[in-house]
Amino acid sequence: MPPKPAVGLPLWLLAELTYRCPLQCPYCSNPLDFAAQGQELSTAQWFQVMAQAREMGAAQLGFSGGEPLVRQDLAELIGEARRLGFYTNLITSGIGLTEAKIRDFKEAGLDHIQISFQASDEQVNNLLAGSKKAFAQKLAMARAVKAHGYPMVLNFVTHRHNIDQIERIIELCLALEADFVELATCQFYGWAQLNRAGLLPTREQLVRAERVTNDYRAQLEAQGHPCKLIFVTPDYYEERPKACMNGWGNLFLTVTPDGTALPCHGARQMPVQFPNVREHSLQHIWYDSFGFNRYRGYDWMPEPCRSCDEKEQDFGGCRCQAFMLTGDASHADPVCSKSPHHPMILAARAEAEQAGQSISQLAFRNERNSRLIAKI
Repeated sequence: MPPKPAVGLPLWLLAELTYRCPLQCPYCSNPLDFAAQGQELSTAQWFQVMAQAREMGAAQLGFSGGEPLVRQDLAELIGEARRLGFYTNLITSGIGLTEAKIRDFKEAGLDHIQISFQASDEQVNNLLAGSKKAFAQKLAMARAVKAHGYPMVLNFVTHRHNIDQIERIIELCLALEADFVELATCQFYGWAQLNRAGLLPTREQLVRAERVTNDYRAQLEAQGHPCKLIFVTPDYYEERPKACMNGWGNLFLTVTPDGTALPCHGARQMPVQFPNVREHSLQHIWYDSFGFNRYRGYDWMPEPCRSCDEKEQDFGGCRCQAFMLTGDASHADPVCSKSPHHPMILAARAEAEQAGQSISQLAFRNERNSRLIAKI
């Protein structure tokens, strides 16, 4: 058996500033009971978290949510992050963003803004977002971000209701002069798992979308075009699991709005007691806490993972996915064809071949919004 690997440094800090969000996306990765979570950390408490993480070696800081623009102290947080020496990234829907805020964030030292879209079609985008003005706002803010000298980074979450419009999505990104485009097929956590039957594309849809993306990529490279297209496939159509978060507690550190620290943003749903930054230092949390050590290395692995010659590449796959699908986070990720639970993935693929739920049948994050939009 190989020796237990050394604990890596928490190089990437994800600051989930709030679970509040004006949108209603049915694939939101926030907890299903997001409204019942504890009080948000204060500005001063976030300052302490950032300082501790930087001292431990963290180099990149992502501001996320919910919608991080809801926080009125966002510019202050960005400024402190710059003072500490972080490379900073704002992950936003663009709702609530203004040119004045873009200027403020630029002055505070923000390095990178990523704007997400729900679809290339205005009606579908607005329905999924829960706002009649969402699409127009996103277009305006994407152009403003570009005009203020930021790299143009766009994210489209694709699923069975928009993946067939992949050409239109890419053409929109090119029209906006995007530098980087992430075409990320839905990953099934949180609300997306709840809505999986209505979101998982068919294999045919996925194969076509990847082929179209590859054709565009080849054309852009031949033209010397700067836009980079990144296509992310869903785990459900793989035979081997991803090396989730590059290994449990090995590189990524997430701090949630109420201060709970997690090895990945989806881990809160698991039956593990995770530490809180209000009560413990990040040094203790990262190196000594039960939650962060629970699935480090290989000793926790049952068969078939324990004797698998690929465990050093995939670390047994995703613990959250194993828990969601089997009820036991120590099981082999069902995505893996070696897992005894792999038939669950095969069944999900077969289910996707049938007529899926319509958009109106999905469970939306903000139920009140979805009822209002359905009446429009």
